[in-house]
Amino acid sequence: MINITHKNSTFRKATAQATVSVSVQDTIDAIEQKKVPKGDVFEMAKTAGLFAAKRTSDMIPDCHPLPIEFTAVRYQIDGLDLLIEVEVHTIYKTGVEVEAMHAASVVALTIYDMLKPIDKGIEIKNIKLLEKRGGKSDYKDNFPKGLTAGVIVCSDTISGGKKEDKAGKAIIDVLNKSHVSLFSYVIIPDEIAEIQKKVKEFCNAGCNMVLITGGTGLSRRDVTPEAVRPLLEKEIPGIVEAIRSYGQQRTPYAMLSRSVAGLIGNTLVIAMPGSTRGAAESMEAIFPPVLHLFHIIAGARH
Repeated sequence: MINITHKNSTFRKATAQATVSVSVQDTIDAIEQKKVPKGDVFEMAKTAGLFAAKRTSDMIPDCHPLPIEFTAVRYQIDGLDLLIEVEVHTIYKTGVEVEAMHAASVVALTIYDMLKPIDKGIEIKNIKLLEKRGGKSDYKDNFPKGLTAGVIVCSDTISGGKKEDKAGKAIIDVLNKSHVSLFSYVIIPDEIAEIQKKVKEFCNAGCNMVLITGGTGLSRRDVTPEAVRPLLEKEIPGIVEAIRSYGQQRTPYAMLSRSVAGLIGNTLVIAMPGSTRGAAESMEAIFPPVLHLFHIIAGARH
């Protein structure tokens, strides 16, 4: 199965359709009048569909087991066609389109099985996805274009040439995926004055974001929060909560991070952990939804 451990759990929804065509009106009459020998066709097929939605991962090898939190099976009769619609909801890391299509197909097969003693001309057709929602695909086209970000790596060892930077490059990789242009990328030592100077420089240059990695721990030289917090005009605690919550699901050490986020003018400033994993996971936790902030800022200007 595809690795989804880096994804966030979000509301996800899918609706699928299948069509069962019968050959004579008598079959439709038997369904409506509940005279089919095997029982109530719609109720039996609905029950099968509910089971199918929940058991999809047992049937389809690459489907992840996930919590099905809502399933609806709906029917419509259109001439000699029985239109089946299945809607599935979950709050999880991956979508439910296969679950909806699997359920729709099993509903159709159940109807076929129940009707075949009275109608030899039944046909199943048009199993298809009608709609899917949820995940990053919902957000990718909903953010302002042309945003820029400055990346600051705070580290005595990296600035001294004793270690290669990987955390800053992990941040840049997520920026590229989110179509945010890199304004500048610098490596500086863990010094309050240096950090504040560089943050102010990026803000004055009109950078939309300043992303800082390193110096958010608890050692004597970890001073990034002390440097950044006095500069912030408005803190945004929700960003930090999202980063910490995401990290906490992956390592208990995330509770020790002192990440900071807020606005300086219209520039978003975020200080995140200095480890490669910590920086990458922090970015995964908040991008691209954090970019909605710039719609809010633009709206506030008008």
